[in-house]
Amino acid sequence: VHRGALAAMHRPALPGVRETVAGGRLVVILEGIGDHANIGAAFRAAAGLGADAVLVAPRCADPLYRRSVRVSMGTVFQVPWTRIDDWDGAMADLRSEGFSLAALALDDRAVSLDDYVSQRPDRVALLLGSEGEGLSPTALASADHTVTIPMSGGGDSLNVASAAAVALWALSR
Repeated sequence: VHRGALAAMHRPALPGVRETVAGGRLVVILEGIGDHANIGAAFRAAAGLGADAVLVAPRCADPLYRRSVRVSMGTVFQVPWTRIDDWDGAMADLRSEGFSLAALALDDRAVSLDDYVSQRPDRVALLLGSEGEGLSPTALASADHTVTIPMSGGGDSLNVASAAAVALWALSR
């Protein structure tokens, strides 16, 4: 693994939320994920399992950080993505584009992923939160639905990148 400079470049200006999700049916929203490997793995799942775009909230690690790029297998350069500057504005943009917001979270009122998929809205924005705290109260309040992945064996949750992969696989069928 090379630990020196891999490239020197100017970062392009990121597009707006509406431009990034235009024409898409399945979008991933990452909020508060600090681990670069999880960012990269979520992008890799998005690319491999049919997500049309990824939106990255301000407190997330940088998708263009070396480890994120490596873990993503370069898919951070393939999947359309942007940063969310204004949470409320971004959620309003998604709703105006016809997206239903589904938060993956542990909640007594959550519906199982199977039940959600059986009545899947045409356009879905899937919200995924940090490894420890999960989604913020603001993100949870933004969601139209709360969805959980049924677990067995006493576990209550998956790593965020694994949860992204499972949910994307179910939603892309």
